[in-house]
Amino acid sequence: MASILDEYEDSLYRSASVQQSRASVGIPHSGYVNARLEKETPIFNKQRIDFAPPEKINSLVVSSNQLCMSLGKDTLLRIDLGKPDEPNQVELGRKDEAKVYKMFLDHTGSHLLIALNTGECLYLNRSVQKVRALSRWKGHLIESVGWNKFLGTETNTGPILVGTAQGQIYEAEISVSEGSLFSTNPDQYFRQVYTLEEESGSAPVCSTTRKRLFQFVGKVPEGTEQQGFGSIFAMHADHLPSFREFPASFGFSEIAFYTPKLRSNPRSFAWMMGNGVLYGTLDYSRPDSILSDERVWVYPSDIDVAVNKPISIVLTQFHFLLLLPDRVMAVCTLNEQVVFQDLFLEKFGTLTRMIKDPTVQQIWIHTEKVVFRYHVQRESRDVWKMYMNMNKFDLAKEYCKDRPECLDIVLAKEAEHCFQNKRYLDSAKCYALTQNYFEEIALKFIEAKQEEALMEFLIKKLNNLKHSEKTQTTLLTTWLTELYLNWLGILEGDPSQRNLYLDTREKFRTFLSSPKNKDCLFNNRASIYELLASHGDTEHMVYFAVIMQDYERVVAHHCQHDEYDEALNVLSRHRDEKLFYKFSPVLIQHIPKKVVDAWISMGSRLDARNLIPALVNYSQSASTQQINEAIRYMEFCVYQLEETQQAIHNYLLSLYALCRPDSLLSYLEQAGTNPNRIHYDLKYALRLCAEHGHHHACVHIYKVMELYEEAVDLALQVDVDLAKSCADLPEDDEELRKKLWLKIARHVVQEEKDVKKAMACLSSCALLKIEDVLPFFPDFVTIDHFKEAICNSLEDYNKHIEELKREMEEATQSAKRIREDIQEMRNKYGSVEPQEKCAACDFPLLNRPFYLFLCGHMFHYDCLLQAVFPNLPAYKQAKLEDLQKKLAATSQPSKGHHRPKDADTASLGKGQQSREQIKADIDDIVAAECVYCGELMIRSIDKPFIDPQKYEEEMQSWL
Repeated sequence: MASILDEYEDSLYRSASVQQSRASVGIPHSGYVNARLEKETPIFNKQRIDFAPPEKINSLVVSSNQLCMSLGKDTLLRIDLGKPDEPNQVELGRKDEAKVYKMFLDHTGSHLLIALNTGECLYLNRSVQKVRALSRWKGHLIESVGWNKFLGTETNTGPILVGTAQGQIYEAEISVSEGSLFSTNPDQYFRQVYTLEEESGSAPVCSTTRKRLFQFVGKVPEGTEQQGFGSIFAMHADHLPSFREFPASFGFSEIAFYTPKLRSNPRSFAWMMGNGVLYGTLDYSRPDSILSDERVWVYPSDIDVAVNKPISIVLTQFHFLLLLPDRVMAVCTLNEQVVFQDLFLEKFGTLTRMIKDPTVQQIWIHTEKVVFRYHVQRESRDVWKMYMNMNKFDLAKEYCKDRPECLDIVLAKEAEHCFQNKRYLDSAKCYALTQNYFEEIALKFIEAKQEEALMEFLIKKLNNLKHSEKTQTTLLTTWLTELYLNWLGILEGDPSQRNLYLDTREKFRTFLSSPKNKDCLFNNRASIYELLASHGDTEHMVYFAVIMQDYERVVAHHCQHDEYDEALNVLSRHRDEKLFYKFSPVLIQHIPKKVVDAWISMGSRLDARNLIPALVNYSQSASTQQINEAIRYMEFCVYQLEETQQAIHNYLLSLYALCRPDSLLSYLEQAGTNPNRIHYDLKYALRLCAEHGHHHACVHIYKVMELYEEAVDLALQVDVDLAKSCADLPEDDEELRKKLWLKIARHVVQEEKDVKKAMACLSSCALLKIEDVLPFFPDFVTIDHFKEAICNSLEDYNKHIEELKREMEEATQSAKRIREDIQEMRNKYGSVEPQEKCAACDFPLLNRPFYLFLCGHMFHYDCLLQAVFPNLPAYKQAKLEDLQKKLAATSQPSKGHHRPKDADTASLGKGQQSREQIKADIDDIVAAECVYCGELMIRSIDKPFIDPQKYEEEMQSWL
């Protein structure tokens, strides 16, 4: 007995549970990692008690870790399971043939009732060693006892109910007197309260009858002298208690209850009857029957009631266990599935009884010679899954709240269930708590056109994000803003939805002002503004600007309400150049002078180029006086800030051309005539001045552009003196100057018909001669007008002829000297040493025809040809090939006799080149310069070492 509860049975007798644990490592859809590296223990883990009884076991009861068993005829063994090494044996002291029929132990483990088959009942308290007979109980075969869990103590049972084999129900009470072992009469009273009968007569009361389940429902009155349960059973004879009856019966039945806490009412029941097990919950608020959620589990085909009847039943939180003669079977009350079967070997004998300790939730089974115990371990481990499959999601979440991977699955299933039942808001709330793919969930709501649910999902998801998940936060914040704006737009147009609109608007503003979203909204405020602007929601744009302390939106708000002075004050106070650029186009339309003053006060902080669009829009629709404001600022930029940007000068030029032509020419002249130092666009200025008819300005621009002919042509339309000043400008080009003066002379003669003025032109320009202008005069003009001019011209011609003669003589002498130099060069020679080598092939030079250059490089003829040919232009390559063919033809002897020299000379006379001439032509191409020192080498600097067309081939050859 020393190790009665400490050792486990050999593996041969271990339970073969259908709930085999699984070792797996995986990543489920929820995103959680589910790693089970060790086998899970079964829910019902059997342990064989290491105990060999000296006699057969008649009966066994256990409660509150107090175990009592009847051995043989007269022995009672009591064991405190907290001290299993100290068993207590009590002798019943019976000399007759009485045997123990049943034993009953209360919830405290203190009161033991021993029913004998002779109709007697014995009582034994845990604190004593002597068994006492209950005299008032004599003559009744006790079948069941209902203990009082609320009033019972270790010394007093309180009112209890006793059921007999004759169908009678008694109320009794047993008490142990303090200060002595027993009082004279331990059973305080024993009175009958009811008799149960079936169709065949009275039936044993084994908590139920053979096939009926009676219900007596009532409340014990308080504050009266009468105690116990008499009032509950005291009903009129015509008013029978409610009962459930099943026709099938195998001679007995048994009911089991599950109580979560010791001193509380049972919560569920399981009734083992003839054709199956009726089970369900107990609802004490129902007036007619406390049985609720009733279901029947029919015995499977492998249970033959006629041969293999169930013996006992116990109920746990989620299972009921049936004891059969050869095995134990556990059925889940949630899905009616057999989750556990445990077969017992024949050597242990027939299974006799199965009981449950209500305090520690242990199950005991015994035969006549062996005792087994089942530990119930983590019974609720898979309950969440069953509740989930039953769509009882609140219960499922309750049983997996400490397992996040399971809770995620339940939430996803609940969300899907709500979605299928069109409870979209509830679905969104559940989906937001899961780890399911965000895109899939969002797409589901979008396809279902459930924007409100989508918003709820996004809000919940946003609240669950961590601070480090910035990208996700940005995405959700922007998306929610878009959805809010869409929803507000829809509601605003429906007067009947006014209250909903106001509520949604308040939610949106709370969302925008949320401290949690502040950083994200600030970092992405540009996108939010774009969304607000695209929806035309100026009210919330201003609201958001105030939250973000965005002065840009504040200025925009003033502008929208025509508060332009206030807007300009904000700009001037904060001196933000970007805001000036943005709002100047609006402000200058209404307060131009103040805006220009503000620009000038900003000085160089403003880039005038960015303000030009505002000025352009303003000046196009404004009067001359308003244009003056634009000119005032442009002049400030040009003359005070000394801006050199072309756009600024071009715009000022356009304003001058439009409104101040007098200032235009002054500006152009001040800018100078050097194109490199002029900051305006000459072509643009020319086109602009031409469009507005400012000819003097155009002439000036032509002069700057050095388009003197155009300048003279245009100047002749305005002023001849202006044309003359233009004609003298091309100082380095006498031909052009002469041409320009001829234009002026023609204009004077043909247009103005003024001979004296034409003669004045001759005197103004030394390049013009009388013969140049004579064709312009009409035939009737007399020669007297040109007498002096003609004489002067003839004198000039004589001087020119003399000068030409002198130049011809000098040219003749130069030609003579050149011929002498050429002849001297032909007699030049160079010496070549026998050991000299070709600069290209590095072989001896003298073994083949070669070239010697003045630079000292020497090449074989064929080496030089090979180096020069690829770099020659195409036309020279073709000419060289043609010369080589001709040379080859002249070197081939004729098929007949050699032609005489006279014949060869004759052929040359017919136009064919001589062999020496062909060689000379080839030398002119090939040996025009040294291949290493001439232009050919210079041009080859940027030439790649490998031909691009052959690059791939060359690269492959290196692999």
